[in-house]
Amino acid sequence: MAVLTSALGPSARASTTTLARASAVPADTADEVHFTFDGGSVLADVSGHGHDLSPVSRHGGAFATTPHDGGTALVFPAPCHDEPCPRIALRAPTAADLDPGTRPIRWGAAVKLAADQTTKGENVVQKGYSARGSQYKLQVDGLAGDPSCVLVDDTRPQIHVAMSSVSVADGQWHTLECRRRGPQLVVLVDGRQRGSAKVPADLSVNNHIPLSVGGKGSFTNNDQFQGALDDVWVSIG
Repeated sequence: MAVLTSALGPSARASTTTLARASAVPADTADEVHFTFDGGSVLADVSGHGHDLSPVSRHGGAFATTPHDGGTALVFPAPCHDEPCPRIALRAPTAADLDPGTRPIRWGAAVKLAADQTTKGENVVQKGYSARGSQYKLQVDGLAGDPSCVLVDDTRPQIHVAMSSVSVADGQWHTLECRRRGPQLVVLVDGRQRGSAKVPADLSVNNHIPLSVGGKGSFTNNDQFQGALDDVWVSIG
């Protein structure tokens, strides 16, 4: 498929996003991974850490590109109600530097989702699974389209969820962010805290599972994201 070329290169887009988050990011914090989806290599990690994405798909699942904020964003498959449905996820190889352990972690993305594009759950970005091992995840939940942040510990199976009190399923662009520091997990929508949850102070996320964007795989019930997605990032420390 054709890929639109951004007016700004990946490094310029990364700088713009970093400036937008500057007031909330400590001076010694840098993104471990950052995807702007711009330029000739739309799945490249512009953080400099080499966590480039590769698609896994089934039944014709594919992404397209659309202009956004001087660059491009990705558009995922439209809602499908008759199986087999097209499915796609974007994966970066498993890497230890994407596992925060007990350290502070922040992760987020920009999303655009219409009211008729919601499902019981759509994954934006995640590493790990809740059913086995550990996990951090940003998703959009339910027909209402409420964002949420999820943490699961290495050895304790309880799922900790910070759910937003506001929906993003209105056909407009929104920035979403999850923050974990010690016993606190919060979800922000457009820079405002919209939900929180207490987590064990020693909760640890370490797993050997790839980072996934737009879904947790290409299988049935992959929690397929169905809207547009941009500026996915993870910052640890």
